[in-house]
Amino acid sequence: MAEGLAALALSQGEWQAVRLTLAVAGRAVGFGLPLAVLVAWLLARHAFPGRWLLSAALHLPMVLPPVVTGWLLLLVFGIRGPVGALLHRWFDIRLAFTTAGASLACAVMIFPIMLRAIRLSLEAVDPGLEQAARTLGAGPLDRLLTVTLPLAAPGILVAAIVGFATCLGEFGAVITFAANIPGQTQTLPLAIYSALQSPGGEAAAARLSLMSMALALGGLVLSEWVGRRLQAAIGR
Repeated sequence: MAEGLAALALSQGEWQAVRLTLAVAGRAVGFGLPLAVLVAWLLARHAFPGRWLLSAALHLPMVLPPVVTGWLLLLVFGIRGPVGALLHRWFDIRLAFTTAGASLACAVMIFPIMLRAIRLSLEAVDPGLEQAARTLGAGPLDRLLTVTLPLAAPGILVAAIVGFATCLGEFGAVITFAANIPGQTQTLPLAIYSALQSPGGEAAAARLSLMSMALALGGLVLSEWVGRRLQAAIGR
C-alpha cells in the first residue's frame, strides 16, 4: 500500500509542471476574460457592418488545428513577426518560447470558448430590463455595470472556469509557439508528452495524467456548482 502511494507521488520537477500549468491558465483567463466580455457585449448588443465576419474570425481557433494557431502566433508574435519585432525593439519583450508566450497561446485558444458562453449569457438577458433602467436615467455604462453584467454573471463565471479547465489540456498551440522548455513553458500536457518519449517514463506519464484529470474534473464540477448557485441566487 505504502509503495503504491509512493509511486503516485509527484517529483519536484512534476510539481513544477503542475504549478506552471496553473499559473499559465490563470494568466490566460485573467487576460482573455475582460476582452471576451467586451467583445461579447459588442456582438450581442450592437449591430455594425462586418459583425458576422468579426464573429467568424474570433471563433477560428475553435475549428483550426491548434498547431496551426500556434504557427500563426509564431508568425505574428515571433521575434521576426510584425508585432513581435515591434515589442522586442520598443519594449524588449519577447513572447515566443517564454512563459508569457504559453499564456498567450492558451488565451487565444480559450477566447472563443469564453466568448461564446458569455455572448449567449448576454443575449439571454431581457432587453426590457435595460430599457427600464434607461427610462430611469441610467446611462450606457450604468446599465452595463448594474443590470446587464450582474444578470449575465453566471455565464461569465462559468466561462472563466471552463476556460481555465481547458487551458490545463492545451498542447498544440503551446508547444508550437512556446516550445517545451522545463520550468518555463513545459505545462502538464507537454510534461506528459516528454515522459512518454523517455524510456521508462510510463509511470511519470500516468502520475501526471491522473493529476491532469483531477484538475480538469475539479474545474468542470466547480463550473457546474457555481452556475447552479448563481442561477438560484438570481431567481430569488
